[in-house]
Amino acid sequence: MNIYFSGIGGVGIGPLAQIAHDAGYSVIGSDLSESLTTHELRAQGVDISLAQDGSFLEQQHQKTPLDWFIYTAALPDSHPELVAARRLGIKTAKRDELLAHILQEKNLKLIAIAGTHGKTTTTGMAVWTLTQLGIPVSYSVGSQLSFGPSGRYVPDSEYFIYECDEFDRNFLHFSPHLSLITSIDYDHPDTYPTESDYMQAFGQFLNQSDSVILWQTDSQKIGSVRPVDWILSDDEVASLELPGLHNRRNATLVLKAVEKLGITGDSRAAINSFPGTVRRFERLADNLYSDYGHHPVEIAATLQMAREISDEIVLVYQPHQNVRQHEIQDQYTDQFELAEKVYWLPTYLSREDPNLTILTPSDLTKHITNPQVISIADLNHQLWDDIQAARDAGKLVLCMGAGSIDTWVREQLA
Repeated sequence: MNIYFSGIGGVGIGPLAQIAHDAGYSVIGSDLSESLTTHELRAQGVDISLAQDGSFLEQQHQKTPLDWFIYTAALPDSHPELVAARRLGIKTAKRDELLAHILQEKNLKLIAIAGTHGKTTTTGMAVWTLTQLGIPVSYSVGSQLSFGPSGRYVPDSEYFIYECDEFDRNFLHFSPHLSLITSIDYDHPDTYPTESDYMQAFGQFLNQSDSVILWQTDSQKIGSVRPVDWILSDDEVASLELPGLHNRRNATLVLKAVEKLGITGDSRAAINSFPGTVRRFERLADNLYSDYGHHPVEIAATLQMAREISDEIVLVYQPHQNVRQHEIQDQYTDQFELAEKVYWLPTYLSREDPNLTILTPSDLTKHITNPQVISIADLNHQLWDDIQAARDAGKLVLCMGAGSIDTWVREQLA
């Protein structure tokens, strides 16, 4: 099977391309820029173009007919490669349709990690724990791992562990053997116009899964559980050495999954040694951390984890998507109480509704319970000077957001 991946260096497409290559399929692709993923794939013999005008795709199709063209939801219908693929009669699909095909063809049991928050870390925990217990697993996770690639296919594996995203209703393409639901809080208004739509999608996902492990508070939100599902109460959170209550909650889901799958071994010791994932409370330098979180619930949880390390926390926050801010603006209230200073950046714009007014930092911070800590800022030299001064004073600086902030901070450190 010959597969063309458009955006092959991306966090969603890249791991799938690696999995397809590992599984023995012919893989080629394109991206507009080089990345760690493109370098790794090139080193394995994958042909990658840095142009996306459609000509490379057509040339490859003439040499060896392509069976699949894989793209992301961000690709517009007018994109030259997508237009060319459809004109040439190549099967076009988003990544989850191809993954579902691979799972079926390779007879893999899917362990899906779903939920609004904590999917990436929980997926990494599951991969790490089963591997440490001697269970070979294939997997795909939406971040770089400190202990392996973002995606991998292992020929003798029985299970495929997958970070199953609800965006664009992606998770509804699957019927998992076992699903872990980390949390449910309304998100992705560009996919789900109402909170009810969001909850109904999770209810459908639960019913498509052979069995599910989730928290009681989340089961009440979707109102549909079955005898095969395990519902956990707050007093079941495992006592572990991992920092952050939300990390311990997510680790508890993994421990319960190990139990439900009948896998033996010291799973607590395995999960206590989990080395983490990139961009999830990732230490970049002394007193400087980066985190992907961009929802009020994630902000509060990450600040709580930071507080276990330091009593003096400075937060640099970049909201993500104006359309999302319109839905969550009233939720910015007491989440920042653990920060002594918050530098609030303009919202990073992505997949926007042009009819919506752009909400300013002043709009988004008007309900915050400790407004005296807020300073409106930009990604510039002054902000970096302030970050450096805080670090020099021994304070923990936490940079949060899913947009450009992480790249900017790393560039300043370089």
